[in-house]
Amino acid sequence: MNYEETKAVVQEKFLSSELVTAFLCDAKILHPEWVKKDRLLCIVEYGDEKAVFCLFTSSYPPKSFTDLSIEIVLPIDINFKCEIDNKPSDPEAVLYLNLQSNSNKYKFEIQMTPRVDNFVDDLFRGIEAVSKMPTQPEFVWLKKYQGKNEDDIISQLSVVPRSGATHSQSSAPVAIRESLIKRKMYDKELEYTYTKTFTVFCGTWNVNDKSPVLSLEGWLNVDEEPPDIYAVGFQELDLSKETFIFDQTVREEEWSNAVVRYLNIRAKYVILEKVRLIGMLLMVLIKQKHKAHVHNVVFDTVGTGIMGKMGNKGGVSIRFDLHNTSICIVNSHLAAHVEEYERRSQDFRDICNRTRFQQLNQQAKAIKDHDQIYWIGDLNYRITEMDPNTVKQLINENNFEAVLKYDQLKQQHKNNSVFAGYTEGPITFKPTYKYDPGTDNWDSSEKNRAPAWCDRIFWKGDGITQKAYRSHPSLNISDHKPVSAIFNSIIKVIDEEKYRKVYEDVIKQLDKLENELIPQVKVDMNEIDFGTVKYLELQMKTIIIKNTGKLPVEFEFIKKLDEASFCKEWLIVEPYKRCICADESCEIIFKVHINKISACKLNAGTDELYDILVLHLYGGKDIFITVTGTYERSCFGCSIEVLVNLNMPIKEVPIKQLVELESKRHQPVSSQSTYSIPKEVWFLVDHIYLHGLKQPNLFEQPGLHSEILQIRDWLDSGSMDPIPGCIHSVAEALLLLLESTADPIIPYNLQSVCLRASANYLQCRQIVSHLPEFRKNVFLYLCEFLQEALQHSAENGLDANTLSSLFGAIFLRDNPNQTQEPQSRINKQVIEKKKAQFVHHFLVNDHSELIFTR
Repeated sequence: MNYEETKAVVQEKFLSSELVTAFLCDAKILHPEWVKKDRLLCIVEYGDEKAVFCLFTSSYPPKSFTDLSIEIVLPIDINFKCEIDNKPSDPEAVLYLNLQSNSNKYKFEIQMTPRVDNFVDDLFRGIEAVSKMPTQPEFVWLKKYQGKNEDDIISQLSVVPRSGATHSQSSAPVAIRESLIKRKMYDKELEYTYTKTFTVFCGTWNVNDKSPVLSLEGWLNVDEEPPDIYAVGFQELDLSKETFIFDQTVREEEWSNAVVRYLNIRAKYVILEKVRLIGMLLMVLIKQKHKAHVHNVVFDTVGTGIMGKMGNKGGVSIRFDLHNTSICIVNSHLAAHVEEYERRSQDFRDICNRTRFQQLNQQAKAIKDHDQIYWIGDLNYRITEMDPNTVKQLINENNFEAVLKYDQLKQQHKNNSVFAGYTEGPITFKPTYKYDPGTDNWDSSEKNRAPAWCDRIFWKGDGITQKAYRSHPSLNISDHKPVSAIFNSIIKVIDEEKYRKVYEDVIKQLDKLENELIPQVKVDMNEIDFGTVKYLELQMKTIIIKNTGKLPVEFEFIKKLDEASFCKEWLIVEPYKRCICADESCEIIFKVHINKISACKLNAGTDELYDILVLHLYGGKDIFITVTGTYERSCFGCSIEVLVNLNMPIKEVPIKQLVELESKRHQPVSSQSTYSIPKEVWFLVDHIYLHGLKQPNLFEQPGLHSEILQIRDWLDSGSMDPIPGCIHSVAEALLLLLESTADPIIPYNLQSVCLRASANYLQCRQIVSHLPEFRKNVFLYLCEFLQEALQHSAENGLDANTLSSLFGAIFLRDNPNQTQEPQSRINKQVIEKKKAQFVHHFLVNDHSELIFTR
């Protein structure tokens, strides 16, 4: 097949209005993620717009357009760049073509032929034409091709006739074909991969606010053979209030440099990624020779402190692909104190549920979506039901097994309450907590804590074998001892020749399925009724989609006309798209979760628990699924102006009356309102005032979700029983109530004024004095209460900086309906500091004469 015949086949891949103007064979893509085999490069013109396409072919030369798969699409726009390396005069030499569009960069190796000059000339003509355009092209025609990775190429492509090819209703869409190729290749992975063993070092240490003043060699460099990968995690890197409030510390650099300094010197390492949240730091390093085989490196952080935000507890994670194996490493610091084992288990679940690794044009991955997972950290589980002196005696006798029977984590793990599916190696070392810093002596404080194995390492996945699990007691600057583990990890590596053969076989099999049948599915339920739905109470229901045809079916929930999303904000659908093979079924989970934003709309009657979803089958029909429910109104999500006018529990207020009150909340308020402040705010503040002002970690330690729901029901029903739950749950409920009001305490339109005045108390005072009456009352009432709480700082550990930071973000909430300009981390910190500074004035100055004045 000559050049013109091949070009004609490539043209068939596109619409007749999309003209292939230049074409190159034998272009190799130089990237560790891609098999280094020949690709086809072409320039496609649509009107005045041009784009570069890279295509893979299952047979060479391609005999029909079905042999071609589109891998890369680069629009030639104002951001497009082209650089040529080493352009030779020898026609048999190699040329390197560097193409970039926005953040996507690719390098191609091209054998020099006379046609290369024509291709490059056409490329630069396109670049020059774009620079002269008065307005930049939108490339609407590329939407059916671009923006997808190998998992889901061209998922928006409708079935359309191509030039030179007949079209029938039964043609399988390209989206299905591409997705199925990926699926089939995954199923046949064993046929084109082989395995190599890598060693992985995992280390964790709670350094208790200490600097690295001693050598880390006794922790990081004790193995004869240097590991291929280091995963090193720290907790309590910095315990200062400045770090807790604004997440700034110099310790990150100190400890990062110390780790690099004391790695095994018999190998060269590079930092793959590092991530920090408050005092938690995770570093992943790899031997330099392996770096080229690593891709898709992403990190995420999850704070599990009060309101799920503060990062004094939580987890930091890094994921990456090594060759053909996906790896995730998690470093966590769970809730402290002996009695808080339920809170620790909840922290673990929160980290698992909230960690999401976002990758361009891909569905976000969770921790569980990896071949291998390593979980390290200060998990803080303790020894219970055993006297501390007995524990110490058994430990001194090296009778660890007798003590480990009472280890909270062992008990919880055995019951599958936490770390289900994970493995921990046998513990043959002394407890790692708690020591007198600088010594090997057990805690000598009045608390006389029982020694415990707080610092642990778990793993999950196939191909992992633990070779060692140990502590390092000689490193004694902290009240914890560092722990490490060495693993042998089986990594899958692609054999390029076998990959090509399997790929060709898959393509041939798929060719037989083309044009057979239109997609057919059966959905077991078209109407989903969630019944009664409450604020912050997650509900889930499941439907099953079964592929009843002979073709693979790709489905996706799609947006309705003029709507921003395929479903309303209170609804989550997982997965929202998928490819199902013949006779296979897929479970789709529908989750309803009413948060502060959706609660306000439901209370005000501007939204309802009703939605119709469009389930689109590519190449087939649309299926409509109805989601309904009845929202049980709550004081959470009401405006302050409505709450002060309700002299009865909100459950007893007719829905029409509540909607009417919310619709009039911006009108001038009556001086005959029932209360000066909402009774719900008073109940919570009064309870904390009477029972919790001396509670340690007040407004820092989160409550239990189950108790917060009980407090919600108590407020909504007007119960005469005592407020349920511990002080921490009541405190968090107060914060949630204040954060969920329809409008913030300080109106959105005054936020910029407050930030400008934040350094001047008199100006701040003037602003507050002119707030709408009831918002001013709530603001001053809470500030008076917080001043009282600060009088007991010796017992509760509070300080004005912490409180002003926490309440500043609540009093001066950002407007969720206003498009925010992207801000740097520094700018965000400046704004948060100004919010805190504004509130700080009212925690340290007397403003009693402003209270409840009309």
